[in-house]
Amino acid sequence: MPTMKAIRIHEYGGPEILRYEDAPRPQSAPGDVLVRVHAAAVNPVDWKIRAGYVRDWLKYKLPMIPGWDFSGVVEEAGPDAGAWKKGDEVYARPDLARDGAYAEYIAVRASEIAAKPKSIDHVQAAAIPLAALTAWQALFDAAGLSAAQKVLIHAAAGGVGHFAVQLAKWKRAFVAGTASARNHDFLKSLGADQLIDYTSVRFEDVAREFDVVLDTMAGETRDRSWSVLKKGGILVTILGQPSEEDAKAHGVRAAGVFVQPSQTELDQIAALVDSGTLKPYIQAVFPLAEAAKAHELSQTNHVLGKIVLKVI
Repeated sequence: MPTMKAIRIHEYGGPEILRYEDAPRPQSAPGDVLVRVHAAAVNPVDWKIRAGYVRDWLKYKLPMIPGWDFSGVVEEAGPDAGAWKKGDEVYARPDLARDGAYAEYIAVRASEIAAKPKSIDHVQAAAIPLAALTAWQALFDAAGLSAAQKVLIHAAAGGVGHFAVQLAKWKRAFVAGTASARNHDFLKSLGADQLIDYTSVRFEDVAREFDVVLDTMAGETRDRSWSVLKKGGILVTILGQPSEEDAKAHGVRAAGVFVQPSQTELDQIAALVDSGTLKPYIQAVFPLAEAAKAHELSQTNHVLGKIVLKVI
């Protein structure tokens, strides 16, 4: 069986358990496309899976390959893979239940990939799918954000947050974001209208009558967010499910979003990237073999934008 270089998890634990080693090269089943991975992004879900936090939900057979955010080139298309062909440049957020993209190759459903934005390279493209889809599905699919509405985005300088700011401004919404003061200039460059330094002020003291809150923090931050919404507004969280009782008590709505693959939405996102409307920001790029260092950085929870692993 052909092999490839990959990062694999043989047991749950800290970053040190990530092994850079030879692994079987995946085979493309009917409906699959085999992609030569050029770059894969690192997201918080990666280290949460590595640490075993979701082992009761996602029951992986170990060893497994993490990473569900990539850009690459089609190597081969299996039966029923549609119009995809060898040489096509693609990007995707593939199924979390399957082996991921910390590897030289990934087998992915043809329905989950989309043509990579033409104006950027693979490292930049790999930073986009999971975080941008999360922001899109939270703001538009769940919240129905529209022009002139007000949205408060928590951790606005983070992976999901910095895409959410740009997407909300594209919709001509008023955007407020929480972030430490050192990231305010970055958020201003993305178009944020109101910046709240969470280290020096309580956001609920300066934020009022918002139509939408995008919660990327959960815990106390989510609990304090209900009061900033106007009646009938909506809190959308990307971490679990918010309390319907709390929402009802404040006269607002609540929704939880767990990002799903979407070729259609990735096509729309790619068009925004190629028009210059949407830009990924990457704080750090590591070679694939240094995935453990990338996880250590991700776990600080103070990443500006995204972290990417360069495979080629």
